[in-house]
Amino acid sequence: MSSGFTGIWVPLVTPFTPDGHAVDHHALRQLVARLREAGVSGFVALGTTGEPAALDLQEQDAVLATVLDAASSTPVVAGLSGNHRPTLHARARHLGTLPLAGLLVPAPYYVRPGQDGIRRHFLELADVSIHPLIVYDIPYRTGVPIHADTLLSLAEHPHIRAVKDCGGDLEKTLAVLADGRLQVLAGEDLQLFNALCLGASGAIVASAHLHTPRFVALYRALCEDRLSLARDLFASLAPCIRALFSEPNPGPVKAALAEQGMMSDTVRPPLGAAGTAFLTRWRQVCDN
Repeated sequence: MSSGFTGIWVPLVTPFTPDGHAVDHHALRQLVARLREAGVSGFVALGTTGEPAALDLQEQDAVLATVLDAASSTPVVAGLSGNHRPTLHARARHLGTLPLAGLLVPAPYYVRPGQDGIRRHFLELADVSIHPLIVYDIPYRTGVPIHADTLLSLAEHPHIRAVKDCGGDLEKTLAVLADGRLQVLAGEDLQLFNALCLGASGAIVASAHLHTPRFVALYRALCEDRLSLARDLFASLAPCIRALFSEPNPGPVKAALAEQGMMSDTVRPPLGAAGTAFLTRWRQVCDN
């Protein structure tokens, strides 16, 4: 599979039946088809937005099968997270049997290892995986940042190709961009415009489930040095992005998609569905 991670990638929600007991594969297939037609560059299945912690392994495999089939030639990355080394390595080997474009891997969460432990975590997975790795730097979820020196050392491994940047550290982002060995994908939706202007290769942004053609147009405008158009597009998207993150992800995204008849707004506990305050705000700021 291609090792290029560029453009707008959508970290897919996992639709559920209204009672939450099963994955709604029909809705998932429709969603992937709509996003593909809108011109997204790729999909992330079983990322944070996809509620993988609420899915058993059989459900995760079924989600991947549906997404890969519906995505056709559009590349798909799978999320892979956890703390138990043998389980992670076994899962990476299993995912190696699928036609994926890569794996999105965060630092081990909760245990808060040091930088050497983080480095070994990624290097060992990269040795096991036949797919390239995207390092997922998201310290507000994992509890530990990945330092710039660590990222640059990981760039030496041929299977570690990119970083999803949710670290909130501009100096670190600039260091990785200046080094040039890792592609940088914006992971904070409101930082999309800034990151692309600085030289990020693309973005993995949940808000691109909605108004997808506008996100794709923003990326293309910046690639073509049409800064004024890109600025206007981002200004039109910013209120929608803020609304979609006014409550825990992916509740608002699912609620907005439910407004369009795409799926149920159901999320699995301990998450909760977005409230009426979100829908009121969404209708005010976004032309659905």
